[in-house]
Amino acid sequence: LSSPQNYPLYIRSVPTENELKFHYTVHTSLDVVDEKISAMGKALVDQRELYLGLLYPTEDYKVYGYVTNSKVKFVMVVDSSNTALRDNEIRSMFRKLHNSYTDIMCNPFYNPGDRIHSRAFDSMVNSMMMQVC
Repeated sequence: LSSPQNYPLYIRSVPTENELKFHYTVHTSLDVVDEKISAMGKALVDQRELYLGLLYPTEDYKVYGYVTNSKVKFVMVVDSSNTALRDNEIRSMFRKLHNSYTDIMCNPFYNPGDRIHSRAFDSMVNSMMMQVC
């Protein structure tokens, strides 16, 4: 998860040995997200949520993007060898993430823009990652 100003709100990676590589991939993909948002222009204003689809494939990974109406960006990096994940499954995973993020935003003790520290959000992300692996 990334804020509208592109600073990270939540980052999770499995396996953890290539964590720095995933962080780099996520941050470089934020530029692609911004390009897609600016290319869509006024059409973005009318939509309540925006699934950006495949941002770009690399040799080892596929990078997907999603933007909420409040310009919070979700980026997902998936192993290219995982052929079981289709576009509908990725879209569904982003919807689950968005719903969980909405639950966090509804918490009166959460300050918008702070890093996310939620056991419920962690467990939801972990369960999604276990389904994918």
